[in-house]
Amino acid sequence: MLAIRAEPRTFNSLTVPDTTTEILASLTQAKLVRINRVTDELEPWLAESWTRSDDGLRYVVKLRPNASFSDGHPLTASDVVFSLAAAYAVRSVAITLEVDGKRLRAEATDPQTVTITFPATFAPGLRMLERLPVLPRHKLEATLSSGAIDKALNLATPPSELVGPGPFVLKEYLPGQRLVYGRNPHYWRRDAAGGQLPYLDRVIVEIVPDTNTQLLRLESGQTDMTTGEVPAESYASIKRAADANTLKLYDLGPGLNANALWFNLKPGSMGADPRAAWLQRDQLRQAISMAVDRKLFADTVYLGAGVPVFGPITPANKRWYWSGTPQTPHDPAAAKALLATIGLADRNGDGVLEDAGGKPAQFTLLTQKGRSPLERGVAVIRDELKKIGLVVDIAALDGGAMIQRIVASKYDAVYFNPTWSDTDPAASADFWLSSGSFHYWNAEQKTPATRWERQIDDLIVKQMHSIDEQERKRLFDSVQTIFAEHLPVVYFVAPHIFVAASTRVVNATPALWAGPQLLWSPDTVAVAR
Repeated sequence: MLAIRAEPRTFNSLTVPDTTTEILASLTQAKLVRINRVTDELEPWLAESWTRSDDGLRYVVKLRPNASFSDGHPLTASDVVFSLAAAYAVRSVAITLEVDGKRLRAEATDPQTVTITFPATFAPGLRMLERLPVLPRHKLEATLSSGAIDKALNLATPPSELVGPGPFVLKEYLPGQRLVYGRNPHYWRRDAAGGQLPYLDRVIVEIVPDTNTQLLRLESGQTDMTTGEVPAESYASIKRAADANTLKLYDLGPGLNANALWFNLKPGSMGADPRAAWLQRDQLRQAISMAVDRKLFADTVYLGAGVPVFGPITPANKRWYWSGTPQTPHDPAAAKALLATIGLADRNGDGVLEDAGGKPAQFTLLTQKGRSPLERGVAVIRDELKKIGLVVDIAALDGGAMIQRIVASKYDAVYFNPTWSDTDPAASADFWLSSGSFHYWNAEQKTPATRWERQIDDLIVKQMHSIDEQERKRLFDSVQTIFAEHLPVVYFVAPHIFVAASTRVVNATPALWAGPQLLWSPDTVAVAR
């Protein structure tokens, strides 16, 4: 039994790629290839093997001959071709499966073979398809043809119609309470000894919105695991339970993601606001990075369980982290001097910086309401910046309202938790490229707004198209150097990730990736009898 925070919005992982949907999809769906969440390596999954052409454009993929869907219908290459077509019918998914704005082509050359052709060399290769669930053509072909694939597999769909090649099938859904999953009798995978997977006969997913309630249920034995990490403020009680051997507590080290601060850098978004003269300047962000004491930040926000970071790639991303990233010293005096170079000075001796027109250097910082690391984080930022004369007003909004403000570029600054879809930068190009929709500070630019963004664009494109791993690393180190110089997003601390489970859970392999850290491989998890 496990607990999730949010009610599912759909059973269609193509249309709503949120944490709840991904967790539930991991139980019922399967993909052509899988990224091992512990090793970060690409593994064959529904694909048994593949070969790549010398130019890196074409992959010939052999499917497992015994794979089928949960209704017993054989899974063939035509289902893979169909799934890619379905993904391209959903724009938000389609852009994640494009290279240079062009789509992949898939052809079923025989029932067990699919040839996938990329429009250009793409270094991560089939890793891109880890996001693509293989859907049943025999169930959904008519829906795709009618243009309604985005409405398919909604919450009103009978469980018997939710067909997938994953280890479990949905048996019961009680809105607001629970989902009950049973073993898929047609599941294709076996363990190393030849035993049929999954090990579990049943998985009960309880909907428990409050994190504290989830942890209390875990401590009392009412649930076996949660799908998120243990918050810093709950660590002490969970550690006592682990010391008493009533729970297992895993310290996974620094996380892959760190909460981040960024400003609205979209040209013209501030209209005639005179603050644009300093609010959108590199020097402001550089000064903030110097003004915030990262050790204080870690101690206050994460109770000491965190490491300072100075860019978007944390030490947890062992392949792409660059130890040479410039590390901003904590130097409030230097921060204040830097602000003076963009016209911010304490002109009347009241401790608050003013601009050239005598108006206070003041901005509003948005964050998501109800998430304690974010709320504690903005409080630290506000207090640290007050010491150098900047006035920060905090506005905590519901998640939906905050996202609307970001998308509309109606904000001064945001402190939030952007997460990576993949550890490989080429697979996360939507963040790095100026044209990307997740280029938070100034998204979907027609042409790069700054010279340094153009430089990053050029480097990422070269990095994406190179199949020389050493060259890719060199190029991405250069990207991180430019990013650290201009700081479009300011990072402070990567928190340690702690997860907990019942002592009766066995075979769990906890991973750093956001989402179900303990249930990313649900077919091999078991419980002691």
